[in-house]
This record gives sequence, structure tokens and C-alpha cells, in this order.
Amino acid sequence: MKTKHFLIALLIPFLIVNCKPDTDEVLSSDQIMKQANRTAFWQGKKVMVLWHASWCGWCDRMDSLMNRPEVKEAFDDNYVIKHLVVKERESLKHLENPGGDVMLAKYHGDKAGIPFWVVLDRKGNLLGDSFMREEGVGMDEPGKNAGCPANKDEVDHFIKLLKETSKMTDEDLDAVRELFFMKR
Repeated sequence: MKTKHFLIALLIPFLIVNCKPDTDEVLSSDQIMKQANRTAFWQGKKVMVLWHASWCGWCDRMDSLMNRPEVKEAFDDNYVIKHLVVKERESLKHLENPGGDVMLAKYHGDKAGIPFWVVLDRKGNLLGDSFMREEGVGMDEPGKNAGCPANKDEVDHFIKLLKETSKMTDEDLDAVRELFFMKR
């Protein structure tokens, strides 16, 4: 009996090490969205999905601004934010989330450039996106991509969507406006 327990004790560390998921594995867009929707449901938040790539300076700028201390808490309190990597150069294709390009095309962002973003409700229904459309044009029609909002029209579009899809205060929205509309 002692020999059996000894063998089991020897095998447990081996099994634990070999059962760990591969941390270098890139998750598919389906896996990311299932987790995001589940988290949003339980936390009472919306899902914000941002498509980006490692070479994209505007993508880095958007992430950097959304993570600034003045606004980070407001974003985190209202959204489950997920990134999907797409449009990588050939040598970095392995970084792309499988299915990310398909999901991008679903929202008509495949020809829009990046960053491209959408806001979804807890069930995955589209509430808004980075397309600035003419008044009266439906959500199924693409418009001009606001990307990382930088000019007045783009920032106004972003603020309007945040106001419609979150519980951000006027103070929070003013802080977002100030950061995104700062002179570069």
C-alpha cells in the first residue's frame, strides 16, 4: 500500500505539469468571445472588442489612452474589453486570433482599417461600432472608421457611443474626450 501511495505522489507533479494549458497558445475569437460574454453577463457590463495588430501605432495609442489612470476605471467598470489580433505581417501571422478576421468581416470592418471596434451587449448583439455614418443610415452599412478617435468628429462619435452603452458619468466622458482630443 505504501508503494502505491509513493508512486502516486511521484506521478502527481508530472501530471500537473503536463496537464497545464500551453500559455503560448493563441485563443480563437470564439473562445475569447464566449469568455467575454460570460463575464459581461455576470458583471452586468457590455463587451468592447478592439481589432488591432502589433505594427499599428493607432492601435497602441488607443490602448494607451484607454488605460490611462484618468479613464481606466470608467472603462473597466462598464466594459469587458477584448482585443483580437488581425492583419499581422507575414512573420507575425502566428499572433493572430483564429477567426478574428471572420468576425471583423461580420461587422464590415475588414476593409475599414484598424483599430476597429464594436460594443456588444451581454448576449453578443451589436450596439455600436467605430463607423461614423450619415444620419439615417443603418448599422448594417459601413461608414468612415473613427479608429482611434483623434479629431472632433471621431471623438464625438466615440463619446456618443460610450454615453449610449455605459453608465459613465459626464465627468468620465469629459476625461475621455480630453485624452483622445489632446494635441499630439
